[in-house]
Amino acid sequence: MQHRRRGTLSARLTAAALSLVLGTAPVLAGAVLDHVGTYVWRYDHASFGGFSGIEISPDGRSFHALTDRSHLYWGSVERDDQGLIRGMNIAGRANLQDSQGKPLPPGYTGDSEGLAVDQDGGIWVSFEGLDRVASYPDPDRPAVRLPRPPQLPGMGVNSGLEALAIRDDGTLIAVPERSGGPDLPFPVLAFDGAWSRLTQIRRDPRWLPVGADFGPDGLFYLLERDFRGILGFSSRLRRMELTPDGPRNEEILLETRPLQYDNLEGISVWDDGQGIRITMISDDNFMFLQRTEIVEYRLHDTTRQAQRN
Repeated sequence: MQHRRRGTLSARLTAAALSLVLGTAPVLAGAVLDHVGTYVWRYDHASFGGFSGIEISPDGRSFHALTDRSHLYWGSVERDDQGLIRGMNIAGRANLQDSQGKPLPPGYTGDSEGLAVDQDGGIWVSFEGLDRVASYPDPDRPAVRLPRPPQLPGMGVNSGLEALAIRDDGTLIAVPERSGGPDLPFPVLAFDGAWSRLTQIRRDPRWLPVGADFGPDGLFYLLERDFRGILGFSSRLRRMELTPDGPRNEEILLETRPLQYDNLEGISVWDDGQGIRITMISDDNFMFLQRTEIVEYRLHDTTRQAQRN
């Protein structure tokens, strides 16, 4: 759906309300998301499910997907002529190891949450429970340990480093799931050989970070979740410039209604040749009532297009 940028305030607000119902971006934002497709991924294996992270290659044809039980899947993405996902072909899977070569078990030491893949194919994983980040040059080999991140307010069992992303310069960016209070901002950590606090991001009480990525536009995309009990999950997507002085030019790109999708936790932002594509994956919590969904949107950046013109 396309929205006109001119018109009365009431017409724009009506369009904004409609966009929320349809799951597109609010019309008052500088960008609009169009839903491309939703693919339900199924695979018969005990380790399949609970996905907390996904990375799509720059050409959209291959993937890495991380479960919250320290299993990593990788393979190719089968797409039709319109770019819709028609299959996820698994080429391999691994039970991630600790630095001593022991397979990580589910739970405290193996609660893997964030996934980032660098430009050389190196794999980075954040864990909560035993809060840490590890590097995997080879997913079938032992982890390479990084220094432990600082303990932040609100971090604890099941509320550690939930979102992980990597900038083009190789700097890791990590955001914890909680901030120590509903009115306190989320601290943002950076690792470039040592950990430091880069900045902080505004917290809206209902929303908690679950995934992050840097897009080809250099902006930081933060996927957030709101759990509404029997009403299910809602998801929100923000993007911003991350600077030491704080986020700039923040936009809310997407806010879904409850039960529109399953529990979206992982995000990958890439360029499909026509513009920015956003791929998200859901965590089914290994429950038969839930499912693994791969949801894709295309970004139409009206503000930046207008600036270029």
